[in-house]
Amino acid sequence: MKAIQGKKPTNSFSAAVGGALRRAGKIARKTARHHGTPVYIWQDGKIVAQKP
Repeated sequence: MKAIQGKKPTNSFSAAVGGALRRAGKIARKTARHHGTPVYIWQDGKIVAQKP
């Protein structure tokens, strides 16, 4: 079974999960900025620390 890239969620549950993940990321970046800690992300096949 192939995964279709770039396809928008078709049901409300998938849309809600996507929105919740975006909100969680925004809050995590805000918290890291407040405390001066890096945020770890997956970039180019590696985990890297970024300053928020």
